[in-house]
This record gives sequence, structure tokens and C-alpha cells, in this order.
Amino acid sequence: MAADIIIAPEAEQDVTEAYAWYEGRRVGLGEEFLGCVDACIEAIRRMPETHAVAYENYHRALVRRFPYAVFYEYEGGVVTVYCVFHMSRDPAKWRQRLS
Repeated sequence: MAADIIIAPEAEQDVTEAYAWYEGRRVGLGEEFLGCVDACIEAIRRMPETHAVAYENYHRALVRRFPYAVFYEYEGGVVTVYCVFHMSRDPAKWRQRLS
């Protein structure tokens, strides 16, 4: 049974900013990014416990084709996505968001 998904407003903002950046580089690339993020979140929804624990009880799933990771928590059949971060950013930033 697939988990329910909650996406935090901060995670939505992360995706919006990345979309704008990619779309500014090449028309259509932002849409490709969104498709890859959506596919990653759908994979999380179907199998939330298969991705590695990255910090405390938070999991990390990597986005295909793009250097981003989705950080989420799975509890009681509900996945809560807290951030979608570029992997070259300082890890302290995503840890701060998760704390």
C-alpha cells in the first residue's frame, strides 16, 4: 500500500527555485527537472523504507539526472518531504532544516 505524502512549503519552494534556475538555462529543462522530482517522490511514496537514512530518522532519495536529493520522514504510513536540496550545498543547511 502506498504511503500518503505531505510536502512541506519549504520543499515546494526548493523545487520552485530549482525549476526557475534550470528553465533559465534552457527552455524545457525545468520541466525535465520537475518530472524527475515527481518520479522520485512517487518512488518514495511506493516504497518509503527502501531509501537510506541520512540523518537521525530522515531518509534521502536521489533524483535521477539532476544533482538533487529529497529528504523525508516516514512515520505511521505518511511520508513528509522536508527539503529538496542540491547535493553540492553545505550539508549543515539541510541538517538545520531537518532539526
